[in-house]
Amino acid sequence: MIGGILPDAPIVHVAVIAVATGAIWVGSEWLEEAAETLSGYYGLPAVVQGSVVVAVGSSFPEFASVVVTAATGVFDMGVGALVGSAIFNVLVIPGLSGFGAEGDLEASRAIVYKEAQFYMIAVSALVVTFSLAVIYYPVSSDPIVGELTRPVAAIPLLLYGLYLFIQYQDVGDAAITRVRKGVDIRREWGKLAAGLLVIGVAVERLVGSVESLGATFGVPEFLAGITIVAAATSLPDALVSVRTAREGRGGTSLGNVLGSNTFDLLVAIPAGVLIVGSVDVNFSTAVPMFGVLTVATVLLFATLRTELSLTERESSLLLVSYLLFVAWMVAETVGATTVLRGV
Repeated sequence: MIGGILPDAPIVHVAVIAVATGAIWVGSEWLEEAAETLSGYYGLPAVVQGSVVVAVGSSFPEFASVVVTAATGVFDMGVGALVGSAIFNVLVIPGLSGFGAEGDLEASRAIVYKEAQFYMIAVSALVVTFSLAVIYYPVSSDPIVGELTRPVAAIPLLLYGLYLFIQYQDVGDAAITRVRKGVDIRREWGKLAAGLLVIGVAVERLVGSVESLGATFGVPEFLAGITIVAAATSLPDALVSVRTAREGRGGTSLGNVLGSNTFDLLVAIPAGVLIVGSVDVNFSTAVPMFGVLTVATVLLFATLRTELSLTERESSLLLVSYLLFVAWMVAETVGATTVLRGV
């Protein structure tokens, strides 16, 4: 039974996925509209709007999934789905946004030299955090597993505090005209909260149905988590970024991608640890995946730096790279390759 109401049948899960996808679209639209209005009301630059306001909201599904997996003792699945989501975000979403924009998807120096580079620092910081867990709180050596404790998990949270401080300074430095006429501030905050609620509930149902279909048709749990579940939880990011790209706001679109991933890595993963107390993390699986994420981020950085824009050819390169990643995951699952240990 789905939620004790609907029968646990494949056709029902397909219907739930379709309905949940529509609900996510609606919730993402509410969230984007409210975020844009609130950003104008408080005088936030476009890059801050995308990398903080919209990014934190659209990252809510990933945040919830990590907390749930930590609480239920399957933290590796949550980390895997989150890293898979991050790879999806930096390859698929900019690729789709590049095709959705009229002409080239315009970036900016703030995106390339601040957001993208800080995101690469975030990836490195999380690898260091996992390394400290393995060095000081080892659990096993084959596969390499370490215990991630609250003090260690606080390291990425402190780095996110620095990120927010930098964004706050940019807001103070930017001469942005505030738009306050005709804005019902309570209504906009309510709309933002409603969007978050709809996205959270819809994605939870969508992910549950995807997992059930995977079990029914024999799709391995790891493959479903790193690809299907990751893509499902990234839907709000994709919808928001593609929509803003079509409106000619490339800075907000790309800022949402990088800001969302920064939030996922530096806040979502530590949050699960802080709530539970400590969790075991499979270093043998996590580090190769972070290696792929690093390569994907460097690829995005390189394509954005060329003339500070993303062309259709570069968008195609990003999408093909993601397909190669999925092919590798399938090869790992069937045993054709053995890069990941303890899968």
